Amino acid sequence: MPTFAAVDIGANSVRLKISTLVNHRLSVVHEDREVTRLGETVFRSGVLDPGAMALTVKVLSRFHKAVQVYGAETVRVVATSALRDANNASAFTAWVHAATGWKIEIITGLEEGRLIHLGVISGTRLPLDRMLLIDLGGGSCELILSLHGQIERIHSLPLGAVRLTRSFLPHDPPKKRELQQLKAYIEEEIGRVQDELSSARAQMIVATSGTPAALAAMWAAESKKRTNTVPRDGLVKLTTQLGKMSMEQRKAVKGIGPRRAEIIVAGAMVFSELLSRLRLPEFRYSPLGLRDGMLAQTASEYDTSPGIRKRVASERETTLVKKATHYGADLRYARRVREHATELFAGLQSLHGLPEEYRDLLAAACMLQEIGSFVNRAGRRRHTYYIIAHSEMFGYTVRQRRIIGAITRYVGNSRPLPVSGPIRALPMADRALVPKAVVLLRLARALELGRRGTVTALRVRVETRRVVLLLNAKRPGADLELWALNRERAYFLEVFGRALAAFESD
Repeated sequence: MPTFAAVDIGANSVRLKISTLVNHRLSVVHEDREVTRLGETVFRSGVLDPGAMALTVKVLSRFHKAVQVYGAETVRVVATSALRDANNASAFTAWVHAATGWKIEIITGLEEGRLIHLGVISGTRLPLDRMLLIDLGGGSCELILSLHGQIERIHSLPLGAVRLTRSFLPHDPPKKRELQQLKAYIEEEIGRVQDELSSARAQMIVATSGTPAALAAMWAAESKKRTNTVPRDGLVKLTTQLGKMSMEQRKAVKGIGPRRAEIIVAGAMVFSELLSRLRLPEFRYSPLGLRDGMLAQTASEYDTSPGIRKRVASERETTLVKKATHYGADLRYARRVREHATELFAGLQSLHGLPEEYRDLLAAACMLQEIGSFVNRAGRRRHTYYIIAHSEMFGYTVRQRRIIGAITRYVGNSRPLPVSGPIRALPMADRALVPKAVVLLRLARALELGRRGTVTALRVRVETRRVVLLLNAKRPGADLELWALNRERAYFLEVFGRALAAFESD
């Protein structure tokens, strides 16, 4: 049973979740969390405080021991708004790497929203007609609108509870003017997306993270009901009460706790303004979130069942089609190349030995191989690589985008040499794998050189000293495609150590 770990380094707290994949479902075996306030000084001075960094590294070292105890095969470590905004983020990531060996992935607000959405819909049976998902962290607030489980829009607003508390509420209890200024700022930020989200008419509002958890617990105690749903009127009432309390009074409220008490006023005001301005009747708290999305994404690379993998594949396909369409790519051509590449990947598996993950990355490269021409045909391979490696692509990590970009970069006459920039940007393990994927994409492109779907079927035969490709083709035949395949023989021999022969079947 494979075991995975997800570490979320937020502006307010650091969280760990370890899960095992059992019968195509993730089962949690260990969780840990500690408030470190890593982003507390970032929102005032732009830098991470050394003390907060030291505490966070100490907590991460504890997490590292737990990961070893539970034998997690894969560990994904991401950081959000605090490191996105910090000028000294690189010093912190180097410190963490030295202490744990982990490489931190600093994700964008959009990728954060995508993973939160994936975590919620993968782990619940909520109706998915039209949902607005709200995640309020320490530094930012992600608003995700989805239809039938597919993301339509994501907005990341600078409305995190720690950020707002440090910027607007220096006194305890907050002064009336401070609350008014905070309210005005929240209204201004929400106003940028208000019309768009109001017109969406979300049928279900789901909230994740610590602030809605505390508010749901407060409302359950207030209403004397066992519920995780908070109505708008009740939320406004709770927010007003919290704004009048001192720190000590807030600490004593059920569901808040000592550390949450410091930032709950700002967090409650964000939720109150969101529900009021968007005219939303209520929100439902969900304990799922970013870490669950990270685990679901990781599990999709291992699990071949239609569940999690199908959802991630659907997200990726939507991303690829949108990206290819935006840059004017020929989708019919790209899909035919992808079909050939998939056949080659399967037929040559014993020869190339690429991990299963590369099947999807190669398929993505097929879909995006031509987008650089939108910028300029001269240097289009470089442009393609840059667009893929440096732009947002839902469902793909930074490493995966760099691999996809590197595969597309070398489908022309140049070779992926160890000293090449796109190759040096990859982890060491991937540097030897990308050239093999490049060969497969080159062959797939050769099979579609005429752009007419001439090759209708392909058979692959791996022999001791050579590989034979047998083509079924439409009339008048595949002469052009055979010529293109023959041009790849030298590079095929260089990479795989076998001769390449291609024939058209009778």
